[in-house]
Amino acid sequence: MAEKLEVKELDQVVVRFSGDSGDGMQLAGNIFSTVSATVGNGISTFPDYPADIRAPQGSLTGVSGFQVHIGAGRVYTPGDLCDVLVAMNAAALKTQYRFAKPQATIIIDTDSFGAKDLEKAQFGTDDYLGEMGIDPDRVVACPLTTMVKDCLAGSGMDNKSVLKCRNMFALGLVCWLFNRDLELVNNYLRDKFAKKPQIAENNIKVVQAGYDYGHNVHAGVPATYRIESKDKVPGRYMDITGNKATAYGLIAAAEKAGMQLFLGSYPITPATDILHELAKHKSCGVKTVQCEDEISGCASAIGASFAGALAATSTSGPGICLKSEAINLAVIDELPLVIIDVQRGGPSTGLPTKSEQTDLLQALYGRNGESPIPVIAATSPTDCFDAVYSAAKIAVEHLTPVILLTDAFIANGSAAWRLPMMEELPAIRPHRVVEEQKGNYTPYERDPETGARYWAVPGQEGYTHILGGLEKDGRTGAISTNPENHDIMCRLRADKVARIPVPDLEVDGDRDDADLLIVGFGSTYGHLYSAMEELRADGHKVALAQFKYINPLPRNTAEVLRRYRKVVVAEQNLGQLAAWLRANVDGFVPEQYNEVKGQPFVVSELVKALASLAKK
Repeated sequence: MAEKLEVKELDQVVVRFSGDSGDGMQLAGNIFSTVSATVGNGISTFPDYPADIRAPQGSLTGVSGFQVHIGAGRVYTPGDLCDVLVAMNAAALKTQYRFAKPQATIIIDTDSFGAKDLEKAQFGTDDYLGEMGIDPDRVVACPLTTMVKDCLAGSGMDNKSVLKCRNMFALGLVCWLFNRDLELVNNYLRDKFAKKPQIAENNIKVVQAGYDYGHNVHAGVPATYRIESKDKVPGRYMDITGNKATAYGLIAAAEKAGMQLFLGSYPITPATDILHELAKHKSCGVKTVQCEDEISGCASAIGASFAGALAATSTSGPGICLKSEAINLAVIDELPLVIIDVQRGGPSTGLPTKSEQTDLLQALYGRNGESPIPVIAATSPTDCFDAVYSAAKIAVEHLTPVILLTDAFIANGSAAWRLPMMEELPAIRPHRVVEEQKGNYTPYERDPETGARYWAVPGQEGYTHILGGLEKDGRTGAISTNPENHDIMCRLRADKVARIPVPDLEVDGDRDDADLLIVGFGSTYGHLYSAMEELRADGHKVALAQFKYINPLPRNTAEVLRRYRKVVVAEQNLGQLAAWLRANVDGFVPEQYNEVKGQPFVVSELVKALASLAKK
C-alpha cells in the first residue's frame, strides 16, 4: 500500500498550527519553517499570539496560531488561507477554521474533543464537524494524546511533561505529509535541548511516532507532497525572525564600524526578543542593560553614545512615548542613536500582541520643538537586518538619532535568510574629529558636505567639550538663548537630516504605463506586491512603490507620485503615510486604503478593493 501512495510536487503550500497557548504551536511551526528554510524553500511566517497572558485551557480566547507559507521560490506573505490546518483542540478548530481553504486538510486530536472541550468551545452539539459544515473526508482524526502517552510510557516523564510533547506528534505528521527529512528536525531538537538531552530524545521519539503514524495509515490523504527549491543562491541559509535579524544587523554594523555595541532597553511586547538575542552575544563585545524603565533605557544608550559606542534602544509604541524627552536630548546634542520601534496595536496598551503601522507620525513628529529625525521602515523579517544596518550607518556617519520602524508582524514572523559575508556589507565610517581640530575643537563645527558635526569622545586630549539639553552657540558650543542663533541651529539640524542620501524610490510592476500606482511603506510590501501581481495577471496595468526611507524621502518621490494618473496609498493605519506625502509633495491627492485591525492585510481583500479602483 505504501508504494501506491502518490508523491505530488507543489510550488507552494500554507500550513497553520493552532492550539492552546501552552500547546507549543509556535515551536512546532518554527521547527517546520526552519527545516523548510534549511532545504532552500522560500518561507514567510505569521505567529498569531492570543492577547491573554494565559487564558483558561480550552477557551476560545486562548488559541495560539502559527502560519507558515512555503514555496519553491520566493514567498512574499504567510498566505491568506491554509492548505493544512492542525487543530489541537475544539477551541482551535472553532476559531481557526476560518483561516482554512475549502479543500484544506484538517488534522485534529480527537482526545481533545470531549464533552467539556466542546462546551468550552461553545459547540451546541457533539457533531462538531457537521455544525461547522466540515467534510469528514478532509479530516485526519487521530487520538493524538493517547498515542503520545503510549509512545512515552516508561520514559519516566510525568503526565504534564508528556502532554507538552503533543505538538511534536503533530509536527511529525506534517513532516510526513510534506516529505521532510526528520534528521533536520532531530538536529534542531538536540541543539535546542542541548542541556537536557533526555528531553530532546523524548521529543525526537514523538516526532518519529507522528511520522510513522502518517506513513502506516496514510492519514486519510490520497498523496504526500514535495516542494523543491528553485533558483537557490548558493550560501548558508537560516529561518530568521525580524527581531533576531535586527539584533544581528546591529552586531554587524558595530563590527563594520569598529565600535562597541550597547543596547539600553526595557522589556516590552513585541520588542523584547531584541534584548534577549543581543544578551547572548557578549563574546562579540555586545553590552546590554535591562533598565528600570523606558526613559532610563534610552538615557543609558545616550550616555553610551556620548562615550563613543554604537548605541541603540529598543521598544514599541508606548515606550516611544516615554522615551521622547530623552530622544530629543540626542537630537539637540546630535549624538548617534538607533531607536527601534516594533509597532503594535494602540492607543495605550491597546493590542500588545497584534501588529499595526500606527506610530509613523509619532516617529516623525512626536517630540517637542523642531526635532527632525531620519525614519526608516523595514519591509520584511529579513530586511530588518539591512534596515537596522542602514540606520546605524546613517546614525554614526551623520551624528543623528535614527528611528527604525518594524512591527509585530515582521518582528515575530520569519523568512529564509542567506547569511551575508562581512565584505558584502557597505562600509561604515563614523564621523569623528580630525587631527587638525585638536586644541581648537568646538562641538558644533560642521562638515560642509554633509552638515554633520564632528564626534569627539570624552577624554580625548585636545577635544574638551560640553553637551547638554540647553541650546548651544553654533560657533563656541557655549549655552545660548540668542534668538538668531536658535533659528540657525534649528535650520542646521533640519538641513543635516534633509541632506542624508537615501536610495531612489523603486517601482515594481507596470512601471512605465500603469493605470494605478499602489503606494505603501514598511511591512506591507509582501501583501501589496502579491496583490499587484494578481491584478496584473487579471489584465490590469498596476505598479507598486514601497517606501523604506520615509525621512528624508527619496529624491525622486515627487516625480514618481506625479507620473501616474491614479495613486492609492495602502497602510495599516488611518492615513499617516498619505498625510506625510501630501505635506511633502505639492498637489498630491491620493486615494486611500486603510485598515486598523491588528492583523496583516488579506491579499484577496486587497485585490478586490484595488481592482475596483483600477477600473475607474
